[in-house]
Amino acid sequence: MAKRTAEGEPIIIKKYANRRLYNTDTSSYITLDDLAKMVRENVDFQVVDAKSGDDITHTILTQIIVEEESQGGQQMLPVSFLRDLISMYGNSMQAMMPSYLEASMANFRKNREQIQAAFAKGIEANPLAKMAEANFKMMQNAAEAFIPGSLKTGSRSAKPDQSAELAQMRTQMAEMQKKLDELSK
Repeated sequence: MAKRTAEGEPIIIKKYANRRLYNTDTSSYITLDDLAKMVRENVDFQVVDAKSGDDITHTILTQIIVEEESQGGQQMLPVSFLRDLISMYGNSMQAMMPSYLEASMANFRKNREQIQAAFAKGIEANPLAKMAEANFKMMQNAAEAFIPGSLKTGSRSAKPDQSAELAQMRTQMAEMQKKLDELSK
């Protein structure tokens, strides 16, 4: 749910004839980028024409989308989708499109949250991740055993006989990592 003012009402943004936007909550002029940031932060607002008092939120949000799409980065709306959307204007299906698109976006958000939760849970339950963590702890313990104080005080030079053992352990660890990489494929 979108964040609202203390009174539970959306923040009122006034748009003046000179195209400037005024945030009545902060008593400051803002830009379309600021409004886009407010949307990303889930802040509820309403844009009204300062002269007529008409609600122009839809127009301003559409303007933000047009600017986002025209900026050189990755475009979100494919041309085929835009063509399909335009073809719906004046079509008998036009009245159904807003509710359909809202339901589709709500479903997308729900699926995204489920995927993120499953991914986070999967990392915790992943045996390869647990093996990698165990290997890391083993390396830490080995480093501490062969070079006392190495984890606490930084690197210390190893004695000659310990250098050979350390090199052997590194070789073994590289072989184990190679096997882990093969298993994860």
